[in-house]
Amino acid sequence: MKNRKYYEHRFADYPDLVTLSQFREMLGGIADSTARKLMRENRVKHYYIRTTFLIPKPWVIDYILSDHYAEFRNKLKVQV
Repeated sequence: MKNRKYYEHRFADYPDLVTLSQFREMLGGIADSTARKLMRENRVKHYYIRTTFLIPKPWVIDYILSDHYAEFRNKLKVQV
């Protein structure tokens, strides 16, 4: 299992505060609607300022290490 240090190193080139587009890229290119759904369901902690989602990089890593993301990833593997 990959840990926080692995993801901190993997995402080192991303800014400390990522946009929705960057977040989608970090999660392997998920769809915009899927990323927005994760935000609406508060699965990923984020800031919503006017019309922009902003996510601190540590919160992205928290989500990736969460049980919900593990289930989400397994669903994608089954559907493919």
